[in-house]
Amino acid sequence: MEFIVDTVEKTFQLGEKIGSLCKAGDIFCLTGDLGTGKTHITKGIAKGLNITDHITSPTFNIVNEYHDGRLTLYHFDVYRVNDPDEIYAIGFDEYIFSDGVSVIEWANYIESLIPEEYVHISIEKMPDLGDNFRKIKVKYFGKRYDYLKEISLC
Repeated sequence: MEFIVDTVEKTFQLGEKIGSLCKAGDIFCLTGDLGTGKTHITKGIAKGLNITDHITSPTFNIVNEYHDGRLTLYHFDVYRVNDPDEIYAIGFDEYIFSDGVSVIEWANYIESLIPEEYVHISIEKMPDLGDNFRKIKVKYFGKRYDYLKEISLC
């Protein structure tokens, strides 16, 4: 699926729709350059999970946990990870194979650690259309994510 958005609000809304459909154990891998909207998608997913905590990028912590929604959200930012062993040291497998929802920003940095079933969300700027335009591609791997066929930006 591919979406063209022209505001931060629409990026957030797409995340919210995804979050409202999330199931326990879902894994979302986000990729895109700095400033494309990965954290905005994550904030939307959190809202769709009924999380009321303020969502911030865990750039220096690697993972932030949010427990006040219908499912726990594990928000990873692996931008500063230099070695996959750093991820294992924090118990990565315990997070992503739990009943929570895992969102991993900069997932391309740890591709070898991602399970076979996951959702890849790539975001890229579209400067030819304007500063705020983004192309968001949602591709899922595994039958468990067939529910994403229901997503639209209406």
